[in-house]
Amino acid sequence: MVALVWTEWHGVRQPEAALAFGALIAVGEAIRCVEAPPALPGGSGVPDPRGEPAPVAAAGALGYALLGRLGGEPTTHGVLQVVTVVVAASLAGLVAPLALGCPVDPGHTARRVLTVAFAAICFQPLHRTGLLASWLGHSPYLVGYLLALLALTALCDAVLAAALARARTGWPYGPLLRDELRSLPGVAAAVCATAVVMPLTVAVAGLWPVPVLAVPLLLIQYSYRRYAGIRATYRQTIASLARSTEIAGYTLTGHAREVAALSRAVGRELGLSEPRLTVLEYAALMHDIGQLSLLDPVPAGATEPLPAAEQRKIALLGGAVVRQTGVPAEVAQVVERQADPYREQPLAARIVRAVNAYTELISGPGAEGTAGAAALRALERLRLATARDFDPIVVETLATVLSRQVYGRPR
Repeated sequence: MVALVWTEWHGVRQPEAALAFGALIAVGEAIRCVEAPPALPGGSGVPDPRGEPAPVAAAGALGYALLGRLGGEPTTHGVLQVVTVVVAASLAGLVAPLALGCPVDPGHTARRVLTVAFAAICFQPLHRTGLLASWLGHSPYLVGYLLALLALTALCDAVLAAALARARTGWPYGPLLRDELRSLPGVAAAVCATAVVMPLTVAVAGLWPVPVLAVPLLLIQYSYRRYAGIRATYRQTIASLARSTEIAGYTLTGHAREVAALSRAVGRELGLSEPRLTVLEYAALMHDIGQLSLLDPVPAGATEPLPAAEQRKIALLGGAVVRQTGVPAEVAQVVERQADPYREQPLAARIVRAVNAYTELISGPGAEGTAGAAALRALERLRLATARDFDPIVVETLATVLSRQVYGRPR
């Protein structure tokens, strides 16, 4: 509000630059929201809380924040006008999606405003007072300064993105921040590079190169959408294959999805990275596929009470089937190791085995009483079996996830 009032009182300085960069931001925001494909799954089909990136809008906003010269003349807009233009353009970019009934994300817009304001605060005062010109002039060191500033801005954005995802989902902040930091060399690097080239080019050639510089970012966004669509289709294929045991009557309806969702929540609580969480989710979806080798279905699909040799046979056959589906080899290894003592299992296999046993105990034929009582009895049985069958750390993490309702299941 301060920025809007200040800009209204003093007027928009160099309106042609504000209009050009504002239009770029608005178009980028509209492209991000309109006809966006389903977001990459963030856990058993739950959309990723980080949402789809908006490289065009982000690069335009950062480029305007770092704009020091326009066609050879110094610019006179300051931090407050940068904030005003970014807010107004972002809101204008949301008009078309709202009119078409597309979902919008005001948190994403607020995050961009904060990060752009940070970059403008670090650049505009030094530029307007002449300190930046006296220190660096137009030497290559100016490019290094801009790159360092944008790297710091990207870190700021990662901190805000992780905090926003934490507030929305309740997931642990540490793993969310690590995932954000791991993603920085991807789209964020392209955005930062364009945001540096854009003001340097405009400083010499004027505003006409702005739309040309946005073309590579449009291609990046298109590629991201194709990638998101392929991953969503791939996951749906795996989920459909996992349902074969339910259709054949070997497991209860929804069992695989339930184990996958709870396993991913436990893995996230334990700090697994996003690639390892994906492997964990795929293995949890397909952990019972070896039951198709049985002549007679196990009652309610509960494999935990079976003899160790029978469990081992089902796990090995399941791993052999998984290897034929084209999923990563780590997924098959997790499925194959389900019947091993937990000290010999990888962490993902420990998680799937404990979660599978829990879901069987609360929904199997032996479950009695209310849901809360059944859950307490199931956790007690898992704790009693931590000497050989279940990792005590995984069991306690499972109890923590259930108590905090990260998984979304009523206690």
